[in-house]
Amino acid sequence: MQAISQWRQPAGTLGAIVGEAEERARLLEQRRPDLEADAEETLPGPSLARALRGTDVAVLAEVKRRSPSKGSIDDSLDAVTQARAYVDGGAVAVSILTEANHFGGTIDDLQRVRANLDVPVLKKDFHVAPIQLLEARALGASAALLIARAIAPARLAELMEYARTIGLDVLVEVRDDDELRRAIESGATMIGVNNRNLETLEIDPHTAERLIPTIPANLIAIAESGVASRTDVERYAERGADAVLVGSALSAAPDPLAATRQLCGVPRRRRAG
Repeated sequence: MQAISQWRQPAGTLGAIVGEAEERARLLEQRRPDLEADAEETLPGPSLARALRGTDVAVLAEVKRRSPSKGSIDDSLDAVTQARAYVDGGAVAVSILTEANHFGGTIDDLQRVRANLDVPVLKKDFHVAPIQLLEARALGASAALLIARAIAPARLAELMEYARTIGLDVLVEVRDDDELRRAIESGATMIGVNNRNLETLEIDPHTAERLIPTIPANLIAIAESGVASRTDVERYAERGADAVLVGSALSAAPDPLAATRQLCGVPRRRRAG
């Protein structure tokens, strides 16, 4: 197992996006007083963790207009219309990509979905600083994504603790044993295993199959990337997944309601880990 001390700065596509995120975070600091006021006034969103603890493998459906790996998926997507179709199809929560340059998302997408649908909303972005988590809380997000590969170990623990102090849930994304260990040691309650290497953009569907069974049963385990069919959901259910996060397949579907419904209803199998 790779030692924690061997963590290195992310490279490739992820490294470039993280650099941009750090600059956005610096600019966002100028709005701290307003964000603090908004966070005080905004009610927290419905619990994402609670929504993902159902009898069946939960579907966390994502609004995604484009991505570095696929290019344009559907730049015309309306976030509220798309999210409503997901929920009507059986999704228990919605992930909103708010990164603009590479994914075509906006914070307005999240605000509108939060205002129009009574379901948990995950703010999916490249969060590298506490100010970004404060923004997520101010927007009314139920949870925010933290990517273990993008954040130094000490910083990950710091961000997790800060999120707890402001009442924001966190989904920690991992892709190997070391990152999983760090997520658990940092107190993560929701862990997503990403089949995609965000540095090279390559997908290995066996990543989630291998790691999910090792996640403690009291934590929520989510399979991410490459989920496109009911067969995929069933495969991850066999490995003990509590949920799947599905973005490209649903965002590209001509009928997102029907596509979501096709993924729902797969019984969960409790992990022994």
